[in-house]
Amino acid sequence: MAAEELVNSSHWGAFTASLDEQGLSVTPDPADPDPSELLRNIPASLDKGVRVLHPSVRRGWLEDGPGPSDRRGSDEYVEVSWDRALDLLAGELERVRSTYGNPAIFGGSYGWASAGRFHHAQSQIHRFLNTIGGYTRSVHSYSHGASSVLLPHIVGDEAPLYRPTTWNVLSEHTDLFVCFGGIPAKNVQINAGGISRHTVRESLERASARGAEFVTISPLADDLATVTDAQWISINPATDTALMLALCWVLLTEGLCDLEFVDKYTVGFEEFARYLRGQTDGIAKTPRWAANICGIDAPTIADLARRMAAGRTMVTTSWSLQRARFGEQPVWASIALAAFLGQIGLPGGGFGHGYGSTGGMGAGKLPYPLPTFHQGVNSVSDFIPVARISDMLLEPGAGYEYNGQSRVYPDTKLIYWAGGNPFHHHQDLVRLRAGFQRPDTVVVHEPFWTATARHADIVLPVTTTLERNDIGCGRYDEIMTAMQQISPPVGESLSDYAILTELSKRLGVENQFTEGRDEWDWLEHIYERWREAIPDQFTPGQNFAEFWASRHLDLPGADSKHVLFEDFRKDPDKHRLATPSGRIEISSSTIAGFGYDDCPPHPTWLAPEETVDVGSGQYPLCLVANNPASRLHSQLDNGAVSVESKVLGREPIRLNPGDAQARGIATGDIVLVRSDTGEMLAGAVLDDRVSGNVVQISTGAWFDYSSPDVAGCIHGNPNVLTRDTGSSKLAQGSTGQLVRVEVEVYTGEVPDVVVHDQHRWMSPT
Repeated sequence: MAAEELVNSSHWGAFTASLDEQGLSVTPDPADPDPSELLRNIPASLDKGVRVLHPSVRRGWLEDGPGPSDRRGSDEYVEVSWDRALDLLAGELERVRSTYGNPAIFGGSYGWASAGRFHHAQSQIHRFLNTIGGYTRSVHSYSHGASSVLLPHIVGDEAPLYRPTTWNVLSEHTDLFVCFGGIPAKNVQINAGGISRHTVRESLERASARGAEFVTISPLADDLATVTDAQWISINPATDTALMLALCWVLLTEGLCDLEFVDKYTVGFEEFARYLRGQTDGIAKTPRWAANICGIDAPTIADLARRMAAGRTMVTTSWSLQRARFGEQPVWASIALAAFLGQIGLPGGGFGHGYGSTGGMGAGKLPYPLPTFHQGVNSVSDFIPVARISDMLLEPGAGYEYNGQSRVYPDTKLIYWAGGNPFHHHQDLVRLRAGFQRPDTVVVHEPFWTATARHADIVLPVTTTLERNDIGCGRYDEIMTAMQQISPPVGESLSDYAILTELSKRLGVENQFTEGRDEWDWLEHIYERWREAIPDQFTPGQNFAEFWASRHLDLPGADSKHVLFEDFRKDPDKHRLATPSGRIEISSSTIAGFGYDDCPPHPTWLAPEETVDVGSGQYPLCLVANNPASRLHSQLDNGAVSVESKVLGREPIRLNPGDAQARGIATGDIVLVRSDTGEMLAGAVLDDRVSGNVVQISTGAWFDYSSPDVAGCIHGNPNVLTRDTGSSKLAQGSTGQLVRVEVEVYTGEVPDVVVHDQHRWMSPT
């Protein structure tokens, strides 16, 4: 008898699947015009070789009790019953709350654990912690932390991140796409909450067929691989701001700047123009000046500026540009550049921030909220910028600057983490390991024995999306999917909701947390509550039972013709921006008032360390650590697509053939990569699409620190190399995109990667 085919969804697409004695078979949704290959990773979700099968408690914590410990990450674990694990955890939560207060609990979570609306780990853990009095939280994201803080100062809100001009408009109207950081095809496979129809490639092809031209400005030629005839301008990493300033200088000095637009819709032009002319610092921001910084010849820069002024131009910046020291500057400079062109608010013109960063950027946004498992109210006001977790753990009581505020790091006694892998996202993993030694207790809900689980005292096995029912949809997805349970739970795994329900009973808050509902009750409740709340013209006729039986629901109303700041352009007084001036702030008096030396009051060239004397010194190469093509972040690194991408079991590192030849490196070699922060092993691949003096490796290889005598990570996780420092005092965003390194052939005995094999990985070290 054939196994039943059931429907489910992921951040990289909807699919059907069946499970039988041969294993899990996954088939992309046939209605998806460009399904993601990442669906082939999904069967690895059920691999018992990497799963946490039973509630487990670190032996040192079990025997010695709560407290700081340098045994986290190397200790052995004792499997215990669910009752004992939950009793221990409830007692520890009560001890910390009563002794230190709720601010001593850090509620760690990142929102990518599931595409489901109910089994959303971040919502689950935060709702639970709110029912017991709250927690210290993190704000913003590793993806665009610098931009999230900057944009409200410059354009009033985060609309460029969440409601950009749509691809339908761009494909019809844009003459020239100037793509700083490209529009990488690998990233448009994914979208938070799901992406049932992958259409970005089709939109780019339509624009190209109409005659639109594409220029990608990046040290990596394949950052715009979907457009075969795109012009590649190779640029030194992290020098985009200097190039943008020179483009502005050409527009200003050659009479190509739209002064009428600048006068009507912006403030701060004169101050910025004086800086461009060199009247404030003695350095005119000419193409010749930028050429020495960017590695692009001056005539190419001047010609590009003139081409941009000659037609409808979209200036795009990828999120990657702001994941660097002074990462606020290229985003701000791109807005100033678009303002000089005078096309903001016109179809196909202006600026965009994040095209190609996810598949949802540029899709029409639904005009109503989605079904939600509400988190409740957090009674604790303390927070940290998300990328400052190591600082918080290692420097309790220390002061820091953030967005005009002088703040103090709380003293964290208990970390409760559900959803996400900080040993993927964060920088300087040796420092993060030291931070994780400091609290009294670390608790993790985790399906897999990742490094995050290995640094916990209490590890609770949680189900994956294949092992529970849910509702899948995203804010840029026009399909809602019934996420049907395909597999029984692996081992003793429970859902986050089931775990937290049992925990809430022990702490006397069950009614507040569950409201008397089980999983199925909640799915029906959030669906029907959503159906009642959305505008009548969009209300689906199907009740929950009918939706579940049909498996899919079309979500109407997405605005596929949206133009960013169109209303503002039509009437800037009626549709004022939420900035102090109501206009686009090329110069910001608010930021000027903060007095930050690392974030001046207008777009400014500040040279990150990674840009200084590239090609020389102890670490002559600039490593670009970008998102992977073979998985989402670190999810399912043990999956087929991810494993097939590796070189002798290591993450591939790409080198320009000239740089490789100078070091005696060939494709297939295991190489040692060193920075002033740490060392790792990786597998070499020679690729002429990588600029000279640049190397590239993707993030997301599971952190394998099992052979510290060889390297900090033997699997190729670049965050053992990156520095843990904020973008600036303004945003304190992540700076993990770039680091200076040296690469050499590894000549020692090559150790086995064991992180995908729990029996070897879990042996005490």
